[in-house]
Amino acid sequence: MTTNTQQDAGRAVKALVGTKLGMTQVWDEEGRLVPVTVIKVDSNVVTQIRTLDVDGYQAVQIAAGEIKPKKVTKPLKGHFAAAGVTPRRTVLEVRTSDADSYELGQEIGLDTFSAGETVDVTGTSRGKGFAGVMKRHGFGGGPASHGAHKIHRKPGSIGGCSTPGRVFRGMRMAGRMGHKRNTIQNLTIHAIDNDHGYVLVTGAVPGAKGGTIVIRTAAKGA
Repeated sequence: MTTNTQQDAGRAVKALVGTKLGMTQVWDEEGRLVPVTVIKVDSNVVTQIRTLDVDGYQAVQIAAGEIKPKKVTKPLKGHFAAAGVTPRRTVLEVRTSDADSYELGQEIGLDTFSAGETVDVTGTSRGKGFAGVMKRHGFGGGPASHGAHKIHRKPGSIGGCSTPGRVFRGMRMAGRMGHKRNTIQNLTIHAIDNDHGYVLVTGAVPGAKGGTIVIRTAAKGA
């Protein structure tokens, strides 16, 4: 998993990898009920540092999540051993201008972010299997009566016969829905529980319970 964008190349970007536990609701200081997503953040470690001289860009590789060593390939075992850390399940690379301030094997904790900070949260959305155009794209479907025959949930015309004589690329049609990497921007960190390793983010984030979540510095700000 990578977050290498040219936009991040010239600014300092912080990131953490965690696991989505689910949603709940809490009260804020003004007595309002706030829906939050609870993200469990375990130990994050630096496994590689990209430099301008060697790689042509600046980035930090972060690894997180427990995994049995026997499930890791030999090249990855050597990669983690070079950084002096045990094998991890998820590896994330983030472009940041302050990559030289990190060290191999350095642990990144919850103090990376603070309550009230604006962040972008990335996760893999739920997979819904093969879906029609009404569910997948919100089409209205065909007529429900007046002689309509088995076209109630069909998409309608997808292109002309002689002109253009083909179906244009990107035509919205039925197909697999969900299971894509999505990012929700400008969410607010409501609270951080250092004792249990929880980060409470206001609102919903992509993915099912137990999915891998990336919390990173907001690209566009509040």
